[in-house]
Amino acid sequence: MIKLPLLDDKSRLDSILKAIPAESGVYFMRDELDSIIYIGKSKKLRSRIRSYFRDTQSLSTRIACMVQKVTNIEFIVTDTEAEALTLEANLIKKHQPYFNVLLKDDKKYPYVCITWSEEYPRIFITRKRTKGHKKDRYYGPYVDSGNLRETLALLKEIFPLRQRPKPLFKHRPCLNYDLGRCPGVCQELISPEEYRKTVDKVAMVFAGRVEELESQLQSQMTAAAAEMEFETAAKIRDRLFALNSLKQGQKVESTDERISMDAIALVRNEFHCCIQLFQIRGGLMVGRLGFFTDTKEASKGEILQTVLEEHYRQVDSVEIPNEILIEEALPEGELLTDWLTNCKGRKVNLIVPMRGSKVELIEMVKRNAQYELDKTQRESDANEKAMEDLALVLDLPSKPSRIEGYDISHIQGSNAVASRVVFIDGIPAKQHYRHYKIKNPEIKIGHSDDFASMKEVISRRFAKNLEAGSVKDLPDLVLIDGGKGQLSAVVEVLEEMNLLGMFPVIGLAKKEEEIFLPFMSDALVTEKEQPGVQLLRRVRDEAHRFGVGFHRQQRLKQSRRSILDEIPGIGLEKQKKLLEYFHSVDYIRAASIEDLLQVSGIGQNLAQEIYQYFHLKQER
Repeated sequence: MIKLPLLDDKSRLDSILKAIPAESGVYFMRDELDSIIYIGKSKKLRSRIRSYFRDTQSLSTRIACMVQKVTNIEFIVTDTEAEALTLEANLIKKHQPYFNVLLKDDKKYPYVCITWSEEYPRIFITRKRTKGHKKDRYYGPYVDSGNLRETLALLKEIFPLRQRPKPLFKHRPCLNYDLGRCPGVCQELISPEEYRKTVDKVAMVFAGRVEELESQLQSQMTAAAAEMEFETAAKIRDRLFALNSLKQGQKVESTDERISMDAIALVRNEFHCCIQLFQIRGGLMVGRLGFFTDTKEASKGEILQTVLEEHYRQVDSVEIPNEILIEEALPEGELLTDWLTNCKGRKVNLIVPMRGSKVELIEMVKRNAQYELDKTQRESDANEKAMEDLALVLDLPSKPSRIEGYDISHIQGSNAVASRVVFIDGIPAKQHYRHYKIKNPEIKIGHSDDFASMKEVISRRFAKNLEAGSVKDLPDLVLIDGGKGQLSAVVEVLEEMNLLGMFPVIGLAKKEEEIFLPFMSDALVTEKEQPGVQLLRRVRDEAHRFGVGFHRQQRLKQSRRSILDEIPGIGLEKQKKLLEYFHSVDYIRAASIEDLLQVSGIGQNLAQEIYQYFHLKQER
């Protein structure tokens, strides 16, 4: 039985709140599916939990949304606040509740992910931090994405690492193995245990433990030289030299080189809050992490406290520095100090610097945070202005927060596809992008029909809303790439679905950048460079880019298979097996008869036929 949210069931809410004790502990918020959506801690459970339901207007958007979903509240009483903090950290790691993220994951900053859940871990950069496997580790988010990519590229040169997510060949390693850039992971030429030792070294760099890694390599080089293994010693020496070059230019002036520390500060305005954390190890800045949250969440000290708790909850104990410089005192600083000390196994100090180089470091962190905040605010203001202008141009009742753009891509009807892109508050929301393969049998090589293609896509997009009778996730504006013809086709299908009028739909013609509305013969009078029109063009161009990329991908797949179609005796199934084994037609062309015989289902006669086809064709 699905329960009502507590906000809609006052008697049950009062009953639950009365049963909560005024002791320290951890509390759980559950939704209608009985899933844990939030875990928190408090010195006084009763007052903290009641605060969520007293004045919902004062809550941040994130927390207000969470409270509306709460159908039940549970708690665990602890003896001390420190126990509550430790328990909260462990439970959040275990359950990973959706609303326990203060820091917005807006794809602004990239992370490094190491897939420790895999036998041979991969290392890659991503802007989307997913739950994934609990063994996988994320480092970041890093402010300087360019520097991060250079660092990862250099690390792949220093250490022999897995270069591809999937093997290029089935029974032999690729060129990366011959060049010494990969230890032959695809053919298991290195054991998982040995390979993980290499990945461990790379992880130390992203964890800010470069000095420790250098010390380890120095010891290994000395030991190899003592054992007369000079080639091994030379390789380690080269890695040490490369690591040293990695650190060049990262020196932080006026910092005690004997101490490793983190420094955190934030700046905020009416709309945004930017937090930056500098990781200093032995006088070197090895990482600069950036976070965003909304300004209604809490006071400056409370935000810093929550950010530090979230950040150190996700790192290994060895990554916690001995000192953490903070801009101002935290509301529960002593509690956080005890928790970090317990995690690290040695004393961790939270310091609010008052003078000297540490104050200068905090000021430098704040300056960098201010630059990021100013940049974000400029982008936000420009998007806000564009949406307001668009609302005036189209005579909309409110700003179009969610804009969906659609485009059709094909070459004379071949490989016809469509794309949907979504902009939310003027920013691309790529998690909502979609590709569509046009299924209409009338659309084929030599016969294209953009009107029918667009009707099909719109019908498929809103079919679920029609079936469920739901208005959930409906856009504030639909933009069609095309003029009156494409727009009329969309209007026709929306009328058939009884959805016309549920949201505005417009067409944007490429040639003159004209905007067309339903049932109007003339385009709107606009200026090409006004903010609202520029926003529409960004959406249209993004839909075109996204669609063309998918069309090229489909065309390439077809072209690869069309060559194999010419060979007698090779059907779709054998084509699939050949491409799975060799990965490309070029490798099939270069294969010997013996190589071709390794593919399941390819016998002597067929292997001879394939080999002769390519080689006789080359001779001609």
